Amino acid sequence: MPVALLALAISAFAIGTTEFVIMGLLPEVAADLGVSIPGAGLLISGYALGVVIGAPLLTVLGGRLPRKKMLLGLMVLFIAGNLVSALADTYGVLMSGRVVAALAHGAFFGVGSVVAADLVAPQRRASAIALMFTGLTVANVLGVPMGTALGQELGWRSTFWAVTMLGVIGLLGIVFLVPRQEAQGGDLRSELAVFRNPQVWLALLMTAFGFAGVFASFTYIAPMMTEVAGFSSGAVTWLLVLFGVGLFAGNLLGGKAADRSVMKSVIVILISLAAVLTAFVFTAHSPVPAAITIVLFGAAGFATVPPLQMRVMQTAEGAPALASAANIAAFNLGNAGGAWLGGLAIGHGLGYTAPNWIGALLAVGGLVIAVVSVVLERRVSSGTAAESSEARQKDRKIVPVAN
Repeated sequence: MPVALLALAISAFAIGTTEFVIMGLLPEVAADLGVSIPGAGLLISGYALGVVIGAPLLTVLGGRLPRKKMLLGLMVLFIAGNLVSALADTYGVLMSGRVVAALAHGAFFGVGSVVAADLVAPQRRASAIALMFTGLTVANVLGVPMGTALGQELGWRSTFWAVTMLGVIGLLGIVFLVPRQEAQGGDLRSELAVFRNPQVWLALLMTAFGFAGVFASFTYIAPMMTEVAGFSSGAVTWLLVLFGVGLFAGNLLGGKAADRSVMKSVIVILISLAAVLTAFVFTAHSPVPAAITIVLFGAAGFATVPPLQMRVMQTAEGAPALASAANIAAFNLGNAGGAWLGGLAIGHGLGYTAPNWIGALLAVGGLVIAVVSVVLERRVSSGTAAESSEARQKDRKIVPVAN
């Protein structure tokens, strides 16, 4: 794989750390800023909504920039947002910093997915995208646990200072390792036209529902493990390491599976995700089963990323960067919705395991959409094949007229 993928993975590591580390610091942030745990959880929803807004908006605005310059500009914005978060002394300022950083997130992964796919042969594109997203999984194995430990020891603001420095390293990696590529955008009207394809919207819905299922549970993983499974707050760091190991393995396996068959991968993985989340309702009450389930949850959750990203790029060939960014927005719309629904369940007294039930149902919703997408696609293919066959039969019936 090209070395440029390393630069993309480094930046993804920084972005993934700032996105996910807040989960392990919810109790500290809530106590310091005087808000409830569900209120602190809205920092995750706010970040996710920032991605939803920023992904298509910044991709369109930067559509005529060379892809490398676009990536550099997005990393500068990301660094600025984390700097604001590190300096935050109120909940509102912290939320603002999270949103600013989030604006760069979606467009970066949208453009970065196209850059990664263009660096390799067509049959390896899903694996290349998976390798870029490996930065996110390594962030969960190393960045999030280390950031959580740092925040618990020196205060949660120290974590955002560290993430700011990670962003600077990612910026330098892009400067020196990513080759120059042509401007990503073309005519805006023609790019927007791809959204007339129902399959594009079905792909986006699959992503939103599937990842809503992941975040309904994962957002509240820290209180679930301390209040239900009986772990100490210090053990949350190592539980996040286990989750990150699952993410790392699932991401790579999802990429390899998607190289063989995108939609089969989506369906099998969503079934697995729903099953694991259902099991988590029961295993969360005991430390060892809970720890094992966390690994499986991470694997099933992030195995969805490469095939879902490839699916939307397949269905929107005329505007891959914009559609890819829209899919990142869909991921984070799912994040926001899942976090909100999970917090709603907890706020209504259903307990810290209730988000697992919600996550399982959301994953099933994504599965139903995937099946509908496949059925519609087969009907269209059958109709096209029938029309082609009919046309050939008509051609055979034409008898040449003699002069």
